[in-house]
Amino acid sequence: MLGLYIQVPFCQTKCTYCNFHTGVVASDRFSPYIRAIQHEISFAPEIFAAANIQNAFHPSQVVDTVYIGGGTPSLLNPALLHDLLETLKNSFSTALEEITLEADPETITPEKARAWRASGINRISFGSQSFVDAELIAAGRMHRAHDIYAASAILRETGIRNISFDLIAGLPKQTDDSWRHSLAETIALSPEHVSIYMMEIDEGSRLGLEVLQSGSRYSARELPSEESMADFYELAQRELQSAGYAQYEISNWAKPGFASKHNLKYWRREPYLGFGAGAHSFSGTQRWSNKHDAAAYVDAITSNKSAIENLQSLTPSQALEEEFFLGLRQLSGIDLERIQTQYKVDLRSKIAGLASAGLVEAQAGSLRLSPSKLNISNEILVEILR
Repeated sequence: MLGLYIQVPFCQTKCTYCNFHTGVVASDRFSPYIRAIQHEISFAPEIFAAANIQNAFHPSQVVDTVYIGGGTPSLLNPALLHDLLETLKNSFSTALEEITLEADPETITPEKARAWRASGINRISFGSQSFVDAELIAAGRMHRAHDIYAASAILRETGIRNISFDLIAGLPKQTDDSWRHSLAETIALSPEHVSIYMMEIDEGSRLGLEVLQSGSRYSARELPSEESMADFYELAQRELQSAGYAQYEISNWAKPGFASKHNLKYWRREPYLGFGAGAHSFSGTQRWSNKHDAAAYVDAITSNKSAIENLQSLTPSQALEEEFFLGLRQLSGIDLERIQTQYKVDLRSKIAGLASAGLVEAQAGSLRLSPSKLNISNEILVEILR
């Protein structure tokens, strides 16, 4: 089965912590951009052949998941989303089980929600990020806590039964009490899925650059400590488990039956195709991405040129690294015996040492990170591959 990802890199404003290739543009840019994506989808076989991409997809493959992310794709006129999905259905064999749309709370209206559902969108992932207005303001978010409650009610009244909330641990001004409040309000609204992301500090965002330069803008001096963020994460693990959510990936929790079918493809290294500016794709042996700049992407597509760049054929060692770095994000772990056989490696002694230290759990041919050590997962993964 094949997953499709659509990138919509437009936002109402740029959040202070955002390091994505997104931008604020006039709404008259939306329609030409979506038409370019429709063109890219319609001519995907020819585009892939011209770029020497092998086995990207074949007619027997069936698309079962679509994820429309961004950016803020909920800014789009629902008619554009409808046309986009119709192009997908006309270009691929489909048996669509999950169609996700990312949406910001303040952009959700009853009219949009009804149109989304009529188009087949059956999962909404929205960035609540926090239920504390002071934190939302500091982060440059447009919505406030009351918008989250209103949006959730609209989606439920429309009949959408698969909703995911995002929360960020480590926002400026965040405290133990405010984090407990955001968790409690999330649980009270009872979404089917919850994602918890740790605040990242890097020069790709305004906030990150300010922190690295020891500045004070964007409330850069009011960030929680790394120790506090680790405590926030562990509290989320306990509270969500108590509320009936199972953690199935380092950053993701779900009620039974509601794990993200699309995102699981990434961690299982299953094939997916990305369309739009900055979208990434994976065929099983090759990875590639499109131009990040939306205007350059549209120019390339409308000129019947390829927008593909960064095409990479994976070596066995690169594929092995991915097996661990992606696969071990899942709490169910990976099939260690398959990996050792397929890649002709023997990791038993190294795994035994990590297991004796309580960092990993190995049994019946499988390997997983110890649930209590997920907050240091990167360090453990580096040690496995050293």
